[in-house]
Amino acid sequence: MEHRIANSLKILTEADKEACETVKITENEPLTNKKRLFIESYGCQMNFSDSEIVASVMRDAGYATTSDVNDADLIFLNTCAIRDNAEQKVRNRLVHLNFVKKKKPGALIGILGCMAERLKAQLLEEEQMVDIVTGPDAYRDLPRLVSEAETGQKGVNVFLSREETYADIAPVRLNSNGVTALVSIMRGCDNMCSFCVVPFTRGRERSRDPFSIVQEAQRLFDAGYKEVTLLGQNVDSYKWNSEVNFARLLEMVAKVSPELRVRFSTSHPKDITDEVLYTIKKYDNICKYIHLPAQHGNSRVLDLMNRTYDREWYLERIDSIRRIIGEDCGISHDMIAGFCTETEEEHQDSLSLLEYVRFDFGYMFAYSERPGTLAAKKFADDISPEVKQRRLAEIIDVQQRISLERNQRLIGTVQRVLVEGTSKRSEEELSGRIDQNKRVIFPKEHFKKGDYVNVLITECTAATLRGKAVAEVEAI
Repeated sequence: MEHRIANSLKILTEADKEACETVKITENEPLTNKKRLFIESYGCQMNFSDSEIVASVMRDAGYATTSDVNDADLIFLNTCAIRDNAEQKVRNRLVHLNFVKKKKPGALIGILGCMAERLKAQLLEEEQMVDIVTGPDAYRDLPRLVSEAETGQKGVNVFLSREETYADIAPVRLNSNGVTALVSIMRGCDNMCSFCVVPFTRGRERSRDPFSIVQEAQRLFDAGYKEVTLLGQNVDSYKWNSEVNFARLLEMVAKVSPELRVRFSTSHPKDITDEVLYTIKKYDNICKYIHLPAQHGNSRVLDLMNRTYDREWYLERIDSIRRIIGEDCGISHDMIAGFCTETEEEHQDSLSLLEYVRFDFGYMFAYSERPGTLAAKKFADDISPEVKQRRLAEIIDVQQRISLERNQRLIGTVQRVLVEGTSKRSEEELSGRIDQNKRVIFPKEHFKKGDYVNVLITECTAATLRGKAVAEVEAI
């Protein structure tokens, strides 16, 4: 999944906000005499999916999960290294956990994921309270590392694998709402974008056996789940063999059941082929929504970013999405303001790209240099913070207006909503999403979580739709 850069100002739906926040396990297993595991996840959806793998590995090792960090014998922070403030958030969290550990001296603390991969030496040297440091490809080794830590040794494994996909591990879905689930289909990234640390923290691309993916989707549907999201750093780079590419995999998962909605994230523009687009069009249960990061609107800057496409290529892909799937297909983006050497005119190209595409929402950030990346080695971070923030604010203002206009087009239409739970603001209202990944709030009435409900959209903001349930799927 392509990662979000620098400051966390963004325009996005409530579903996407939840995907970017810190998440901890929210369900307690029966503890009996088992030791207790607490997991807190930071960053992208892939980290949340990985935490479910970790919970499964540690359950087999005799641990039960808990939502109370003060009761935990083992505390894992599954971390993100994409932005400096993400790493600082983890370091600040460790300060609090130090007090927890003082109250329970036998408790162990582990740093997992991308930050562990990037900062192994510093973590062990600077954060003396950290007992375990594990990269994203070494989660099978966690029981051994925990055993080492229990003897007073540091448990460390940040080995990057060319084969590991965790295909045979059934995730423990303790963060799930019971309606939607994440399914990892590939790991790593080969694209080497100059601003991004992912190739260094998650390694090379490798795809998971498609039959294990379909089996997992089938098990989820049989257990009552109504939606799966296929995950990868670049899902459309998926390739198992000459017969099973991403388009074919999408079709295989869609055929599990017409009542199982299928999403995916994230797509790289260079790999979103017409074959993928026609597959999306063919199956009603494949959501008509694509997250297609642009990162910038100027070809010279895109070249400096090593994105492997230019502005014209990106716009051709957008035109193909609109032509093949339709004008109502939801499209979201990532955009970086103030990348190295960006001129005012080039910044204007990003604004004009937003106007042309008319994205439904986006993730927008000011550039910040990440140590070890190609950009940090080759280019000076020469745009002042003040200019970056002003350009970012202009990008956000344009996207805010367009997001509102795109949502206003849906007023008076009836949309099929998959209910994911109650609204955060009221137990008398339900919350769910439509095909285009837009959040809809409507009165609860007799409906419940997991229902598909036809909702007449009556009002909106830039981020959320509101409406009322109707019997007929007819616009007014």
